[in-house]
Amino acid sequence: MFENLSDRLERIYKKLKGRGILKEADVDEALREIRVALIEADVSLPVIKDFLAPVREKAVGQEVLKSLTPGHQMVKIVNDELTLLIGDAFTDIQFAAKPPTIILMAGLQGSGKTTTVGKLAKRFKEKGKNCLLVPADVYRPAAIEQLHVLGRDLGVAVYDGGDEKDPIAICKKALDEAINKMSQVVIIDTAGRQQVDDDLMDELKRIKETVQPHEVLFVADAMMGQQAAEIAKTFNDAVGIDGVVLTKMDGDARGGAALSTKSITGKPIRFVGMGEKLDAIEPFHPDRIVSRILGMGDVMSLVEKAEENFEKEEQEELQKKFKANSFTLEDFRDQLKQVQKMGSMEQLMGMIPGAGKLKGLKVDNKAFVQIEAIINSMTPRERAKHNIINASRKRRIAQGSGTRVNDINKLLKQFAQMQKMMKKVSRGGGLNFGSLMGGGGGGFMGR
Repeated sequence: MFENLSDRLERIYKKLKGRGILKEADVDEALREIRVALIEADVSLPVIKDFLAPVREKAVGQEVLKSLTPGHQMVKIVNDELTLLIGDAFTDIQFAAKPPTIILMAGLQGSGKTTTVGKLAKRFKEKGKNCLLVPADVYRPAAIEQLHVLGRDLGVAVYDGGDEKDPIAICKKALDEAINKMSQVVIIDTAGRQQVDDDLMDELKRIKETVQPHEVLFVADAMMGQQAAEIAKTFNDAVGIDGVVLTKMDGDARGGAALSTKSITGKPIRFVGMGEKLDAIEPFHPDRIVSRILGMGDVMSLVEKAEENFEKEEQEELQKKFKANSFTLEDFRDQLKQVQKMGSMEQLMGMIPGAGKLKGLKVDNKAFVQIEAIINSMTPRERAKHNIINASRKRRIAQGSGTRVNDINKLLKQFAQMQKMMKKVSRGGGLNFGSLMGGGGGGFMGR
């Protein structure tokens, strides 16, 4: 996410920070390079113009040109203006005082709308809210079945409209059912089209008038760049939306959609989809996103993910094991399973400050599978006391896990190093997340 833009900006900032004095000509040169970087990121030209004007105005001010660290001051200005560009602070879905809270999903076909319905339903369920999903797309083959499958996988109710083919009638009857069954959240999956057309807009208007939703969310494919923002504006002008969900952000190295949407539509990005799994959705925090773009990581999101997946009791128990030097390979395998729940290693590394600058680091998610296979091929005694694993045991473990003896040696060596490291860290009262990964670039997950 934003990889290309981050690389370009990093080179620009490095040049600025290397200069003791910053002249107006230096600022103009930097702004030209930033403009090129934003164009390459597929940001809308009017948005770029509106962004650069206040940056230049502040950057050529006396407080910057006479500052002891003008390069750093310039970076701060860009940071602040980028944050303003992509939106205000994150605002979560506000639940209605009188249930159900009705959320209407809109978007073009293929944008990931139905999957996003499932992701939001999972998120609400984890917050203790019972949902009713409404399949109002009667045109796309298997759209209704797809939502029913998602509902079964999540354990969430899906309205069954039978043979009804009128989307407005489906929504009205579904809302009545939600009220009768005291559903707390209703999420309506509307029909998409290959392109914006009058019939689609008219249908959305009629559905909106019928159900009076509390939130209308437009789902856009981030891979479309600034075009996604333009389409979102078309929907907003015709129907009225409250926010945008950008999907496929994990595959968008440019970031044009994220950087253009708020400025073009006037509506905030509420969530971003970071993969196909139903838990791969993140709140859109503008300040945190900008921090990632500028290569400063996103520690807050990393901490929140850890808190979601690691129970407090588990952390305390883990702390005790480190202090007592009783952390075993079995414990390590269990911790890796928890880490996997947090998302892909590429996403997690993007949240760690400075990790983006480690260009030689290749994060291999397959290493999780290999490590688990190796540990599973050990006996309970071997997992508890790895020091007893001799040459013959290594050969047996390698054969059972489909790996090489060299892989076993590497795992055991790094596990021993990690035990020593974590014992030292635990004495200081805290656990080091990076150490669980194998200690930076040369650990279990690095290649």
